[in-house]
Amino acid sequence: MTNKLAIIGGSGLYDVEEFKDRELLEINTPWGNPSDKILKTTYNNKEVYFLPRHGRGHFVNPSNINFRANIDALKQLGVTDIVSVSAVGSLKEALPPGKFVIVDQFIDRTFARNKTFFDDEIVAHVSMAHPTSNGLMNACEEAIKKEKIEYQRGGTYVVMEGPQFSTLAESKLYRSWKADVIGMTNMPEAKLAREAEIRYASVSMVTDYDCWHPDHENVDVQQVIKVLLGNAAKAKNMIKNLIDNFEKHIDPKDPTNNCLDVAIITAPEKRTQKTKDKLKTIAGRILNKWPKKNNLKEAVDVEM
Repeated sequence: MTNKLAIIGGSGLYDVEEFKDRELLEINTPWGNPSDKILKTTYNNKEVYFLPRHGRGHFVNPSNINFRANIDALKQLGVTDIVSVSAVGSLKEALPPGKFVIVDQFIDRTFARNKTFFDDEIVAHVSMAHPTSNGLMNACEEAIKKEKIEYQRGGTYVVMEGPQFSTLAESKLYRSWKADVIGMTNMPEAKLAREAEIRYASVSMVTDYDCWHPDHENVDVQQVIKVLLGNAAKAKNMIKNLIDNFEKHIDPKDPTNNCLDVAIITAPEKRTQKTKDKLKTIAGRILNKWPKKNNLKEAVDVEM
């Protein structure tokens, strides 16, 4: 199997201009259009894809990102690994603006987004206990170290709905939960990547202290952009390092690889061809297999 890396860029990271071999792809999905055309490029003879989740020029707000289309489109292109690079606010003194965090946990506080591919006729429950790929996190850490960027390995990301920033009460609440950073975009992105059996990692670039810190001004867009521009070159060099090293860190036993094997609960005879066609990119590997036994039906029959 060929492993392919995609970078999903957040605020301030809309393109990687240094990649000269460029092709912009327009991908159609059953879920609508992705945030923007997907950049297909090569670096050191390795194929890589780049998708700006807010669109080039930042015209899609967090609640309106078509996360399902983004993930489906990348899956169509054969992507096996996604690294999200995005801006976040800090909830801890030890995470000042400019520091990178390799996130390993999420608290999903969003409420206005489609969070699953399995919402019509076919039901699936994937585990999100460990939402990021340890091997891909190792690759991110190595790439960051090479650039001598200050970073923290591990951290909890609170995903808020937005587009407004936090109230002071909310910011203090999230700090009481011992969360590390806050942002608006990694959910349901990480959940959908898991459902698509795509390994996922998140590198968060701290731009501000949200609004809880008494010695720092409340977050505003200009402040965020200023810090992001300062980190842009480092982030892009980190991405180049990732392209070079991610394959050597792939774990063949990563639970993401075959998570749908034990996730789909709908009885085979209830799975219509229409829905299977809609899910062919995401779950065709498993839906095209007809199980020898309908374990769900047997369980129901025994209870009755």
